[in-house]
Amino acid sequence: MAPAASAPIVIAMGDPAGVGPETIARAWDARHERALAPFVAVGDGRAIERVWRGPLQPVTDLATVARVFPDALPVLTVEDAGEIVPGVPDADGARCALHALELACGLVRSGAGRALVTGPVSKAQLYDIGFTHPGQTEFVAERCGISRDNAVMMLAGPGLRVVPITTHVPFAAVPALLTPELIVAKARVTARGLTRNFGVGRPRLAFAGLNPHAGESGAIGREEIDVFAPAIAQLVAEGIDARGPFAADTMFHARARDGYDAVLCGYHDQALIPIKTLYFDDGVNITLGLPIVRTSPDHGTAFDIAGKGLAHPGAMIAAIAMADAAATHRLREQQPA
Repeated sequence: MAPAASAPIVIAMGDPAGVGPETIARAWDARHERALAPFVAVGDGRAIERVWRGPLQPVTDLATVARVFPDALPVLTVEDAGEIVPGVPDADGARCALHALELACGLVRSGAGRALVTGPVSKAQLYDIGFTHPGQTEFVAERCGISRDNAVMMLAGPGLRVVPITTHVPFAAVPALLTPELIVAKARVTARGLTRNFGVGRPRLAFAGLNPHAGESGAIGREEIDVFAPAIAQLVAEGIDARGPFAADTMFHARARDGYDAVLCGYHDQALIPIKTLYFDDGVNITLGLPIVRTSPDHGTAFDIAGKGLAHPGAMIAAIAMADAAATHRLREQQPA
C-alpha cells in the first residue's frame, strides 16, 4: 500500500545500548532548525531516557505522530529490552532491536509510515540470538519480498553517491564474484533508484576499475577488459548512460564528481573510504530496489561513546531528511503527468 504524504517516518531505534537512541533524540532537538518531517522512534523508550532529558510521548497509533511531534518525541514501544546500560550490549537489547526492525518495516510496508530509517545494530549480538541475515539491508529486502541480490546498497553524501558491487565479502573473493551479469544487475537498480529516490532524470553512472590504473590496458589485470567492458557495453545498449571503467584513484576529487551521479565500485572499501572521508558525519546508507524507502545513518553502534554525549547526530539527521526526500520523489513519480 502506498503511504500518504502525511504519514510519518518510522525509525527503528537499533541496539538500545548503542548511539541510535541518542542520535534520534538529538535529531528531534534539531527538528525545527533542519525542517525535519515528523518521525516516530520504535523500540524501548527507556533507551532514550537513559541518554536524554527531553520530552517523550508514547504512541500506539501512527496517525497521532504528526500532532505529538512538535512538542515531544513520539515513541512506539515494542518490548522491554531488559536492563539498558549504554555501551554494554546484551541479548535482550538485540532481541528488542530485531523486533523493532520487524515492526518498523511492517508499518512502512502497510503504508502507515512513509519511509523507514534503521538505527545501528550490532551484528555480533544479532547473530548470537539466531539472526541469519548478513545485515539489516538483506532482512528488509526479504520482508519486502525482494531477493537480496536485487537490493542495492548505496552510500550517499551531499556531493557523492557510491555503490559497492560486492559488499561484505573477503577481498580475495571479489574477483571471482565480479561478473558482467552482476555488474549489469546492480547498475540497472542503481539507475532506476536514482530516478525514483533522487529525481535524476537521466542518471550518469561511472565505474571504478578493480585494478590500479584500471588495469593499464591489461598490463596489471584484465578484469576491466573481460568483466567491466562487456557489462558497460550492454548497459549503453539498453540506453543507460554508463561510463568507464576509470582508474579509481582519480574518480573522487571535486571536478571528477561533477561528471557522474553515482559511481559503482568493485568492492566494499573502494566505495566506502571516499564517502566516509568526505562525509563521515552526514553519510547515509540508502537501499535501492525496494518497494519502500529505507535509509540508515552510515555508522555503527559506537558502543565506546554511547551514553557519553559524544555521538554526532548528523548522519541520523541526514538519513531522516533523505528518507523524506526520497518518499516525496516517489509520490511525485506516481502522480499522472
